[in-house]
Amino acid sequence: AFFLLMWLLNATTEDQRKGLADYFNPSVPISRISGGGTGALNGSSVVSEQTLTQDGVGASSHYTAPSLRDDGSEDRAEDADPTLKTVEDQINRTQEALEERELADHISTRMTPDGLVVELADQDESPLFEIGSARPSPLLSKLLEAIAPVLATVENDIEVIGHTDARPFPGGAGYTNWNLSADRANVSRELLIEHGLPKEQFAAVVGKADTEP
Repeated sequence: AFFLLMWLLNATTEDQRKGLADYFNPSVPISRISGGGTGALNGSSVVSEQTLTQDGVGASSHYTAPSLRDDGSEDRAEDADPTLKTVEDQINRTQEALEERELADHISTRMTPDGLVVELADQDESPLFEIGSARPSPLLSKLLEAIAPVLATVENDIEVIGHTDARPFPGGAGYTNWNLSADRANVSRELLIEHGLPKEQFAAVVGKADTEP
């Protein structure tokens, strides 16, 4: 089993939220949002400003520290950046369009205080990668082709995190699930770039093996 997490890290300015809300308004002409000054974000850059580095075995990962309220309590998921909520809504609409192609069950989204998580997961008889390999299936290519244009509507930093099951490799040494999950995450990054997502948008590519099933 394998699943892939794509994190869109929070951005918080009011101008950015309004720009993306206008973008998804059907009355507004569709054009890619940019930070160049004439786009929907009026020159604002939608990036995470609160990123820390966390070192771990097999890969290094970034995470956004939970923000605290005045009373010291953590923000809840519903307090996450509204900009990313519009992206989540757009992905949900993309899922509806994928229903007829039997692809929608592989995609799920959730909002967290740190940002939007887009999860792609294997289903029975429908793997995202060949067993024991970082070679993507046609299914994964189709899913990332559908998602990439939605992710490209904002400039938030993106982390791609790969997970695997605990199935050992023959020989028990050398190439491991750590390597496999990292390679699969990187292949997914390359496919997203191939389908139009700017390479500058990626903040991290992480392999977690089977540490977080």
